[in-house]
Amino acid sequence: MLDFAVRLTAAAYKLTPDDVARLRAVGFDDTGVLQITLIASWFNYINRVADALGVGRPDP
Repeated sequence: MLDFAVRLTAAAYKLTPDDVARLRAVGFDDTGVLQITLIASWFNYINRVADALGVGRPDP
């Protein structure tokens, strides 16, 4: 699962059906794959928004 999330974060366009097959091989069903994808994607999105707005950075 973590390998999938890292690959999604680094280069989602490089994910292949084999990546999903690896999740299925360790017991994730369609719902699980969707949840992993949605949660990792949401964290990627919100972190980029926070970075762009300077959230958590000290004022210069």
